[in-house]
Amino acid sequence: MAPAGEHEHDHDYFDFAPEPPPETEEVERPEGEDDPALLEPVLDALKTVQDPEIPVNLVELGLIYELLVKKGGIVFVEMTLTTPSCPVAASMPGEVQAAVAAVPGVNEARVKLVWTPTWTQDRMSEEAKLELGLL
Repeated sequence: MAPAGEHEHDHDYFDFAPEPPPETEEVERPEGEDDPALLEPVLDALKTVQDPEIPVNLVELGLIYELLVKKGGIVFVEMTLTTPSCPVAASMPGEVQAAVAAVPGVNEARVKLVWTPTWTQDRMSEEAKLELGLL
């Protein structure tokens, strides 16, 4: 008989939260000169990506922690999600990357998912809070 804890069936049947995806570690911040002309179109593209459970875009939700747009079309986005157990945690960074990469002039879109600092409603814009009835 196998010792306790070594059965493949041993798990908490009431733990429904999926394992959060790990933070993205290999994504590097680009160096070089900022590209202010490309910043606005990239920001507009980010505003097209919405959280599927909350009808507000990621920018207004405060999920974009850092946005760097450099000459040469290199864009870096550091983002989080409302919770690590978010059902789209694994796919959302790819959606952000695709939206940014589709902007004319962007040659490389780097997206880094982080869990620190933890997201709170305080990061939301006034507009998002109004839209969700939080004000």
